[in-house]
Amino acid sequence: MSVRQPAIDPAALAYARGLLKPPVERERVWPTLAAAAFAAICALAFAVAMVIAPPVVKEPLPTDTLAAEAGPVDPAKPL
Repeated sequence: MSVRQPAIDPAALAYARGLLKPPVERERVWPTLAAAAFAAICALAFAVAMVIAPPVVKEPLPTDTLAAEAGPVDPAKPL
């Protein structure tokens, strides 16, 4: 019995099938890089704001201290 040769070359058929496959989508890096850069800039901005901002007073100053610094109040004087 003789072996029959295929009508289509197997290498050409494999090449054609490779061309018909959909292209593989690569994952984009730019959105991730942009989000990381935005987070870093926000962190630096908050750090600078914490250094520049005055300290928070947790207890209000007593009114006696404020009145003593301002001096006596004359009710006849307009503000």
